[in-house]
Amino acid sequence: MTDWPLIRSVGLSGILVTFAETMTEPANRAALAFRSAVDAQDWPEVSETSTSLVSTFLEVDLATTPSEAMTERLQDLLQTQDWFAADLPAGRMLWHVPTLYGTDLAPQLEEAAEVAGVDPDAAVAEISTSRVRVLTLGFAPGQPYMGELSETWNIPRQQGLTKSVPAGALIIAIRQLIVFTNAAPTGWRHIGQTMFKTFRPEAEAPFTLSPGDELIFPSITRREFDEIATKDTSGLGGATHEPLT
Repeated sequence: MTDWPLIRSVGLSGILVTFAETMTEPANRAALAFRSAVDAQDWPEVSETSTSLVSTFLEVDLATTPSEAMTERLQDLLQTQDWFAADLPAGRMLWHVPTLYGTDLAPQLEEAAEVAGVDPDAAVAEISTSRVRVLTLGFAPGQPYMGELSETWNIPRQQGLTKSVPAGALIIAIRQLIVFTNAAPTGWRHIGQTMFKTFRPEAEAPFTLSPGDELIFPSITRREFDEIATKDTSGLGGATHEPLT
């Protein structure tokens, strides 16, 4: 008998449905699919939903809505299918984001490859062709945590802290990638650089990515990167996207 999923209240602000203790692909799949199913119920008590790596959060005013009633509804919905094997939500996109690996713009590629036990060229060959899912957004507006990469990239964070990496930095650790929304310190290793903006406040949809979207980071040359930096005014940094079926 499994202890998952767990349904817990979060103070008086809402209810959290958690599918695992640690990040796994099935648990993330369950969180995304279950959020979509909750949204489809259109319960008037639920003002907003969101997901973390392995959980679905429902914003509910528990001062006016009994948590027991919401918990019973959630338990009924959970019993309708195996959420760990559920289809991912509709409306997802596949993005191709041009990326410059290494050089002075992404100086920790070789260090990351050494920690992973692979040659830097082999590292670029694998990472640039890997297809990763947006597991969740967090830390900064629209900033994606993406995975999972192969077990090769189950590398730890650094012991120290990099004082700042720029917006668009592609960062790696613990089988995940992140594209930084803005310049910030990090304990993750900076292996690639993009011109891709994950947060565009002037756009109709300010968050460029949504949980469940998938991305590929094809390798480009320094010349191609400089051309994108000079000519692309969209904020997408030469990225293209298409619907996932």
